[in-house]
Amino acid sequence: MTGLGPQLHTPRLLLRRWREADLRPFAALNADPTVMAHYTAPLTPARSDHLVDRIESAFTRDGFGLWAVEVTATGQFIGLTGLAEVTFAAHFVPAVEVGWRLARQAWGNGYATEAARAALEYGFEVVGLDEIVSFTSVPNRRSQAVMRRLGMTHDPADDFDHPHLPAGHRLRRHLLYRITAARHGGPR
Repeated sequence: MTGLGPQLHTPRLLLRRWREADLRPFAALNADPTVMAHYTAPLTPARSDHLVDRIESAFTRDGFGLWAVEVTATGQFIGLTGLAEVTFAAHFVPAVEVGWRLARQAWGNGYATEAARAALEYGFEVVGLDEIVSFTSVPNRRSQAVMRRLGMTHDPADDFDHPHLPAGHRLRRHLLYRITAARHGGPR
């Protein structure tokens, strides 16, 4: 982990590259069944660490990625937010996704929306993306609410079955939200 590269600041948060000290709290977050309720399963510490390695590789490869998020006032690590290339086959790919995963104690403070707004701004104004997507399973109403607060739009015709989940899986059906640079207010 280099710790170098783009950092984003919001009124309450710092989005930064990953540090060794983030691994243990990130593994705890990924092991929390409530946090991971809309994923197929909680992650083991080894899988959590591997995810951080993949995230850091994306920063090197793409110039953007999923930043570690900390509360500026306390320095507390609370999760991740950022941009990632969609790597599975779907009707909307190629695409870049904005996503987030925060520790349960950070929920309800508006942090996901605040951090995701900064990531969107970076994607449109620095990376030069024309569109950013976000998606989640049908039952994940909390993330859908964040997507709406970000100004993203949903067209039911865009919804899809996640190709990594088997038929009949309770999380297979996903809703797709989109936002363009023009709608976000960025240059284009």
